[in-house]
Amino acid sequence: MAEASTPLKRDFALEVHMSRWEFSARYNMTASDAESMTLAELLSYAEPADKAAFEALWLGYTETYGAPDLRQAIADTYEGLAAEDVLCFAGAEEGIYTAMRVLLGADDHAVVVTPNYQAAETVPLSVCEVTGVPLEPDQGWTLDIDRVAAALKTNTKLVSINFPNNPTGKILEHDRFDALVDLCRARDIWLFSDEVYRGIERDPALRLPQAADAYERGLSLGVMSKAYGLPGLRIGWIACRDRALLARLERYKHFTTICNAAPSERLALIALNARQKLLARTNRLAEANLALTESFLADYAELFSWHRPEGACVGFVRYRGEEGVEDFAERLVQEAGVLLLPASVYRSDLNPVPDDHFRIGFGRKDVEQGLATMRGWLQRNRP
Repeated sequence: MAEASTPLKRDFALEVHMSRWEFSARYNMTASDAESMTLAELLSYAEPADKAAFEALWLGYTETYGAPDLRQAIADTYEGLAAEDVLCFAGAEEGIYTAMRVLLGADDHAVVVTPNYQAAETVPLSVCEVTGVPLEPDQGWTLDIDRVAAALKTNTKLVSINFPNNPTGKILEHDRFDALVDLCRARDIWLFSDEVYRGIERDPALRLPQAADAYERGLSLGVMSKAYGLPGLRIGWIACRDRALLARLERYKHFTTICNAAPSERLALIALNARQKLLARTNRLAEANLALTESFLADYAELFSWHRPEGACVGFVRYRGEEGVEDFAERLVQEAGVLLLPASVYRSDLNPVPDDHFRIGFGRKDVEQGLATMRGWLQRNRP
């Protein structure tokens, strides 16, 4: 008789917190995605043939791997990959879950960086032993490759990273990324790379190679939700040059979503065909909002500090108030309707995460109003 898999160890803290407040708070100042758009706005980017294909869409089942033209459009965002190197999922979360369940077994070991998107550690922890390697604030949230090397064991199967990082906005330095690829290659270890914020960088020179391009055992996780600002489509993917592995992932997907929604696939294709315009839109808004956020934090330097995010549209801010970040965030959302994610949401079962930080987002169009509301609340409560 097959042995039952280990259940997930705890609730998804981030999603529990967001479920409570995301749609009731006046200002979601912790949003991790870029500003979205209406269906009409997205269709305005469509070529006539793509718009006609969407309007004439047959609403049947789709291919488990994803529509061939969508997979080709995704492959075109990589260097030398083909449609056959891409498997689509219902958002990034399904890709994380599927990859960890397929790649890892009870006798394996994985290494995961923290802080992180909780699924990156909770899912592998439900399968096997996991070691966390922290991004340290006093090192600008960078990854110490020597610590990764020290964490490896004879049975290490996978290393999981996320750059640009959620929640810090850190982008790993190119030489460190290259060293990590070399380390994984020398040990024949899978490198799972969450790249959902790729395309949002303060300086394009900081942009990292994608793992699927850089390494034959690299898995690149992508999604329409973050840089493209289209989370409602629920279209994500894993790109990997190991097609036998993709086939195993596809067979696991038969037990989850089976296939993606046909309208979402057509709309994702329209967005990817206009990706330069969409990414330019995201970066303009993120840059403007980052300047506003920096100015706000500087005005309250006795309370707030951060390492300026190098990428993404989120940052991890240290809070120095005497009451602590948990009480601060709770009062702010209850009294002013401004939602932040306090450090408890990023608690790790692997190693300590600083407990005096909160995540702030600056990818949405109402950031200026949200900051003004925060300022008013602080003025009333900290005369």
